[in-house]
Amino acid sequence: MYFNKKLLSIALALVMVLGTFVMPVGVFAEGHEITITILGTTDLHANIYNYSYENGEDVDNLGMAKVYSVIQAIREDNPNALLVDNGDTIQGTILSDDLYNTRMDLEHPVIDVMNFMGYDSMVLGNHEFNFGVDLVDKIVEEAEFPILGANVKYAESGDYLTEPYVIIEVEGVKVGILGLTNPNIPRWDGPKVTELEFTNPVESVGEHIDQMKEDGADIIIVTAHMGYEEEYAGSGDGAELIIEAYPEIAAVLTGHAHVTESQKVGNTLVGGAADAGEQVVRFDFDLVMDGDEWTLADSRVEVIDVVEYPASEELREYAAEYHQNTLDFLVDVIGVVEADFAPPSEIPGIPEAQIRDTAVIDLINNVQLEATGADVAGAALFSPNSNLEAGDVTYADIFGIYKYPNTLIGIEVTGEELKDYMEWSASYYNTYAPGDINISFNPNIRGYNYDMFQGVEYKVDVTKPAGERIVDLMFNGEPLLPEDTLKLAINNYRYGGLKNMEIISGTPYFESDPKSLRSYIADYIAENTPIAPEVDNNWEVIGADLEHPLRPYLIEQIIAGNLEVPVSEDGRSYNAEAINANDMILQGLIPDEVLAEYGIVVTPVQPVPEPEPVPVPEPTGDDIEYIVKPGDWLSKIAITYGVDWRMLAEYNELSNPNLIYPGQKIMIPRN
Repeated sequence: MYFNKKLLSIALALVMVLGTFVMPVGVFAEGHEITITILGTTDLHANIYNYSYENGEDVDNLGMAKVYSVIQAIREDNPNALLVDNGDTIQGTILSDDLYNTRMDLEHPVIDVMNFMGYDSMVLGNHEFNFGVDLVDKIVEEAEFPILGANVKYAESGDYLTEPYVIIEVEGVKVGILGLTNPNIPRWDGPKVTELEFTNPVESVGEHIDQMKEDGADIIIVTAHMGYEEEYAGSGDGAELIIEAYPEIAAVLTGHAHVTESQKVGNTLVGGAADAGEQVVRFDFDLVMDGDEWTLADSRVEVIDVVEYPASEELREYAAEYHQNTLDFLVDVIGVVEADFAPPSEIPGIPEAQIRDTAVIDLINNVQLEATGADVAGAALFSPNSNLEAGDVTYADIFGIYKYPNTLIGIEVTGEELKDYMEWSASYYNTYAPGDINISFNPNIRGYNYDMFQGVEYKVDVTKPAGERIVDLMFNGEPLLPEDTLKLAINNYRYGGLKNMEIISGTPYFESDPKSLRSYIADYIAENTPIAPEVDNNWEVIGADLEHPLRPYLIEQIIAGNLEVPVSEDGRSYNAEAINANDMILQGLIPDEVLAEYGIVVTPVQPVPEPEPVPVPEPTGDDIEYIVKPGDWLSKIAITYGVDWRMLAEYNELSNPNLIYPGQKIMIPRN
């Protein structure tokens, strides 16, 4: 009898102890209030330290060490906090891509540090698949938190690659976290994910949200590795569509786009952060006990810049071995470069390597040609500052000109397929307009999606619409014909995209996996050192008349910081719109003394009654060529030659007949 009483006492004591940790909803009185905080990171890209391996120095505005200081401060403020990550987490630095992502026998440093930081969940981003499904399986096993992907399954079995969602109880509140990866992964990493299928994110939410409610979720959070707006029409890869379909979702953490988001759509919070650990998203949810259910009374979202916080020495010490291994890897000199491979920009903010042929792109393409035995190669400028500078070359320098861990593909294509690929690439340019002082780039196309080509000669005519810009395309000294066949070298990312767009159709004859293109570049430099920059100028941009008399003045203003080269609204696309001198003059943005200095006279044309149509003669090839002189204006020239100024404007296709400038050609029909 004594024994049974003792057991009963122990059991009762155990219940009392457990009760201090897990409190059933029923113990909360009507009106009880609680605030749950969800902290979100996204696109960390393996930046553990607040350190730039390319530049060899600490930085203030990124890194998990900085993030951890933010997390610790908020946890101290509110212990009822969860920490979630939104993907693109294990790829992006030399530490990850060149040391640990290809070593299946070593513990992954990013996952180890996330365990240390106390993450509660993570979503698979597209870059988690760069190294194949085996690495995904490895990090899932190593993580002490669930890694989520509600819209990715094995195609054959229909089993989920990872858990779709998790429900975590915090002080009696059950928080449901549903993870969505980017459905466009087959576009980019197709050969690496052939065994998987990626479903529409909106449909995937519908498959799970009711079950999450049945499992008792009081609030549901979606961590979605995609932007707020749909990137590819019909793919469902936009948080906006998820909220529209399921407005009961309490919050969506966005990512992938590296864009700061902080808004409330209906009752749903939307938060997103810049990449590399530059920002942390904070969601706060005020809940009130209503009967036997939690009711969401209020919610807020805030995006926190880590630059205001010190780096966590505790985390830096924990990860010191990983960091030191990377530093040791970088000190070895690979070879020597005799001179800079990229010329300085004439206009700050516009890389020369995207408007003319340069040694840095020729180097990458020549390495691809040599490794694959291909006839033609295509490569992009991944960073506007990409360059190999004169002097010793280390692996950090290679990373600087080729930042992604792409592998190399060789594939046979037709002349028609190559031309279509080149036209797709050339849509990167904005169409030139008279008065533009620079060639500009389509803000809706990222720089890493503009390839330049080696092995063919060609011109890009930016006066033509996208799809019609590649002219004078020659291969081996002859015009490239649609039925010609040739071998093409590209990276695996581009191969997957082109296949998905059905621009190319063949099967690779060469695949370098697991050896990265970066390794090929390093080997090439080591074997050929010292290496000098070489440019064959096999391509050029044509059609842009960049001889406006105000161009030197406007470039001076850009250099002085008085005029900015436009960027896209999201900040991810540079040189997003041309600076047009004619428009600036009409808007009164050019001082009169500057106009006078450059001999430009703006004479407004007086309004006249509705005129009779002026017949415009057809060009005869025998026109008079008139060169505009300082002090000229169109009607003055027209009077001199006895013609109507309106006819002259139309004949010369002048977008603004009120604005002509010295040195400009005006063609005057003799008839």
